[in-house]
Amino acid sequence: MNRPHRRDHNAVPLGRRVAELRARRGMSQQAFADRLGKSKSWVDKVERGVRRLDRYSVIREIAVVLRLDPEILLGPRHPPPPTTAGLDGVDAVRAALASYHHRSERTGTADQARRQVAHAWLSYQHARYPQLLNALPALLDATHGTRSLLVATYRITAAVLVKLGEPHLAWLAADRAVTNAAGGPTLIGTASIAVSAALRALGQHRLALTAALAVADAVDDDAVRGSLFVQAGLAAAGTGDRRNTHDLLDHAADLADRRPSHPDPQHTGFGRSAVQLARCLAALHLGDLGDAIHRHEHAIRQHGWRHLPPEHRAAHLIEAARAYLDTGDVGKAGQKLVEADGVAPAEVRCRPTARTLLAEITQRGPVPADVARLGTVLHDRPL
Repeated sequence: MNRPHRRDHNAVPLGRRVAELRARRGMSQQAFADRLGKSKSWVDKVERGVRRLDRYSVIREIAVVLRLDPEILLGPRHPPPPTTAGLDGVDAVRAALASYHHRSERTGTADQARRQVAHAWLSYQHARYPQLLNALPALLDATHGTRSLLVATYRITAAVLVKLGEPHLAWLAADRAVTNAAGGPTLIGTASIAVSAALRALGQHRLALTAALAVADAVDDDAVRGSLFVQAGLAAAGTGDRRNTHDLLDHAADLADRRPSHPDPQHTGFGRSAVQLARCLAALHLGDLGDAIHRHEHAIRQHGWRHLPPEHRAAHLIEAARAYLDTGDVGKAGQKLVEADGVAPAEVRCRPTARTLLAEITQRGPVPADVARLGTVLHDRPL
């Protein structure tokens, strides 16, 4: 007797599994959307695979509504990635943000606080996220008497929280940066970079576009202005607006060409290479996977690639892994994640986006030994 065919769970796209499990619960798309606090259009795009589920926090929310374990959605071949709640320091940062009206008296000097902020930027650029989380509450206290240093600290706080899948908390920190930057166009511009990035992480692309462009013309610093155009271009890509995306990134490229090797006192990370990687990410957001991969392969061969901070290079390799996976090249996707882990391990091991991506890669079938080892490390040593 022939046994009935059993479909491989891991071969079913994540969005389709959501649709099937929702239907089994007897929920309409609208009812499902209401329980999630999303729009029906959002649910439809997820189920059709137009919108990716790349944050574990969202997968967990879906699992709660469907009354099942998140592992059922992710599949049996790999354990679900941990949430950032397991990372030491997130709760302390949350408490520090909640108590900003009650800062203790600063005990160090302004020079000491400046050195601490410089060290925090260095920690961020090298993706030392656990150590940075532990340092941020004290740094918020140490810098509260100096506006520029406090704005920088809020920017760092917002940036690391975006990385760790805490966009609402990141938006709060970014908003605090803008509030404390009042009166200085360049300082407001740097804070607005953080606001736009946090809004994009929240999926609020139109608001992110508005936030970036609202201050760009008032900023004289080319690096800050160029970074705002990069944020605006990525936000436009998030809305599917190709023409605006390309125009904004062209503006950023023009500014980068005007300052190819200047110092970066505002810690924007802006330059030609940053614009190249932004074009790659924009192509990925627009669904132009072939263009995204072509731009990635071109960018990593350029001289400026190796001069980017480890955090930036590793983050880009994770996005490249997503592009390869979406084209069906599982092997290349896994290779890019392993490369990212070699450049900045915490970028892969701490970020829910990267861990969810690794879970998707391992679901597709047998993976090379180095990818399997990375999966084992993430399972056995959650950060």
